[in-house]
Amino acid sequence: MATSAVARETVFALRRQIAKIEGTLPERLEAPTGAASVDANVTPHNLTIIRRGLTVAPPDAFLCTGAEGLDTALSGGLPKAALSEIHGAATRDAGAVAGFALSLVSLILKQGPPLPVLWIGTAEIFREAGFPYARGLHALFGIEPEQLLFSEAPGLLDALWVAEEAARMTALAAVILEIRGSPQRLDLTATRRLHARAQNAGRPVFLLRQAGEPEPTAAPVRLILSAAPSASRQTIAGPLAGSIGRPAFTVSIGKSRTALPGQFTLEWNPHEHVFEERRGEEERAKNPVPVVSAPRRGKDPAPASGAVLAFPAVASPAPGDQPSPRKRATHRRPRRAG
Repeated sequence: MATSAVARETVFALRRQIAKIEGTLPERLEAPTGAASVDANVTPHNLTIIRRGLTVAPPDAFLCTGAEGLDTALSGGLPKAALSEIHGAATRDAGAVAGFALSLVSLILKQGPPLPVLWIGTAEIFREAGFPYARGLHALFGIEPEQLLFSEAPGLLDALWVAEEAARMTALAAVILEIRGSPQRLDLTATRRLHARAQNAGRPVFLLRQAGEPEPTAAPVRLILSAAPSASRQTIAGPLAGSIGRPAFTVSIGKSRTALPGQFTLEWNPHEHVFEERRGEEERAKNPVPVVSAPRRGKDPAPASGAVLAFPAVASPAPGDQPSPRKRATHRRPRRAG
């Protein structure tokens, strides 16, 4: 009996180690029979709770995007202390991928201390996609230019080394590693090291992929990004035709802990610094945005607009109401140009 209890406890210890490496928390394990007689420290109260599947973590362990549908599909949002992948199917999606990453950085800085963020890339990456516009960082994302640091590495191995060293630093709010294509060096082993160091430091690491194919990695979340058509700018009188509204992204879940597929269209609110999920036209018609807000001191909102009345057409003037030739000359003066 004692040998069986020791064997079960050994299996439980191995499962705990595997769960720690994978970042999972499987179901509660029952106390092994006779375990108390073998080891006094092994009691039902201090056994590790392990479950194969979803992570049971506190709400502050996830970065909520503000889009209820996406956060629900990701079981609370993006994990803060983990490696997350953001893919762009083509090179033309590099701007959308970078904008989405900056939006996530804005959410991180909004919730935590104003620490700097390190953006790592190769010379090929920055030559192809360029750098973020400094004045636009503050205007759209509320990020000060001095909070965003860049590291241009000569090659992929150097970029991976910088990312691994930066991922363990708690003096950074987040680390961004931008890679082009699907290089062989970016394999499961390299991403597992990045994910483990992000977990130990308690900081997120974002892996941006330009024109890369989805491959097996240690990242628990993979999002596929592309630019979405921006809606018209909203005014008091309604949508302004021909105008460009908020930045929009099409987000598809390629991999997640919940294994729930989904595609969402998110709009970035540059004033509130939060994502808003775009609603369909049918839902907009059912729940229109009120044009006039409710008064602060009164109980009743502003009255609704009345019925539209059609006025009769203006009749042509009678022959006796025509102006005289002398007065008619004043109507023929040239108008001011412009």
